[in-house]
Order: sequence, then structure tokens, then C-alpha cells
Amino acid sequence: MATLILLRHAQSTANGSGVLAGRSPGVQLAESGQKQAAKLVERLAGVELAGVVSSPLLRCQQTIAPLTAARGIEPVIEDDLSEVDYGEWTGKAIKDLLKEPLWTVVQQHPSAAVFPGGEGLASVQARAVAAVRRHDARITAEHGDEAVWLACSHGDVIKAVLADALGTHLDSFQRIVADPCSVSVVRYTHTRPFVVRMNDHGSEYAAIVPVKPKEEEKVNASDAVVGGTTGA
Repeated sequence: MATLILLRHAQSTANGSGVLAGRSPGVQLAESGQKQAAKLVERLAGVELAGVVSSPLLRCQQTIAPLTAARGIEPVIEDDLSEVDYGEWTGKAIKDLLKEPLWTVVQQHPSAAVFPGGEGLASVQARAVAAVRRHDARITAEHGDEAVWLACSHGDVIKAVLADALGTHLDSFQRIVADPCSVSVVRYTHTRPFVVRMNDHGSEYAAIVPVKPKEEEKVNASDAVVGGTTGA
């Protein structure tokens, strides 16, 4: 199966504002986020991308724009990678949401959290995981097992996908960190995913590109290397 780069959008005008932006219109990249997006071209220079998929929200599309322009790639917009629908919480100050009984549920028992007038975090995980697996299967069929592709999404969505890949219950997903413009890497196989990197801010990604094994070195792609991988 192909290798997935999970990219959180770069820093937006809402990040650090103290407001839960969610799907609010007009949220775009801050100046710092624009610089982060521009640097993605250099950060991922060592990785050939078979495709780019993005959340429909503006901040994600702005994040991938320099990269897709440099590569001549037309991104695929995927609604199921969109931000959580926080419903009535959208646009509210975090300091006010802290007082809501649901806040504790979101922190301690997120699998049971359903935002008023919005969606539940369990539903978010289900739609996002289904989306990345669907695109991963498509890209693998079109480009082969050594292909690498990128999906740009949002913090809680990426954390939910990573929790699934790690085999961790959604109730533990708040232990995972996905900073703006961070990279996480997942390689899906027929029986289990491998989490290759998480919340990475580096610029050396050539090592994540799978090398086609020699015939005599082929093993089941779902098997872990006993003793650990040997690196690239």
C-alpha cells in the first residue's frame, strides 16, 4: 500500500486567537502560516508525490497551494477531511467553553462527545479514516505500493486518524499532538498501519519513501521488522 503524509494546515488567523474557529468562513493563513506553507516546497523536496488531497476549507487549500503549484499537481478536495463541525460551539471563546460540562467529556471521554448542533468526535474519526483509506487504495492502484501522497487536514481530524492508525482508543487521542504545518506519516497495509512519523517539523523526508525490495528480500508488507528497521 502507498504511504500517506498527513499535513496539518499552516498557522491560521484563528490559531492563538482564543476562539474555536471550526468551519467559520473567512479563516485564512496568518503571515506566519504563509511562510510555513512556502517552506513546504523545500521541506518535501526529496519526496515525489503521487497526489494531494485536501480539506475544502480555505486554510488547508492555502497551505498546499505553493506545493501543488511547484509540482504541477491538481489537488483533490475531500469533504470528509474537513474540520470538525463544532455546531453551536463554533466561533465561541475557549474561556467560555471551558465552563461547559461537555468540555470535560471532550477531554476525558471524547468518543462520547457530540457537539450541540454539530457532529460527534467518533463520527469525525469514522469519516476521516474511511476517506484516507479510500484515497490510499486509489493511489496505490494507480501508482503502486511505493507511491507517496499527501492529505492536508485539521488538528483534531489528524489526531483521530493517528489514533486509529496506532490502534489507540479515541478516548486517548488527546495525548497526540498535531501542530500547525506539522507532518505525520502513516503507511497502511492489508492487516495494519505503520506510524512512521508524528508531529514532525523537520525537512528530511526522503527516508519515508519506500524502496522497492529485491525479489529475495520480499516479506509480507504487514509484518514488522524483527529487531527494528534498518533505515534508508
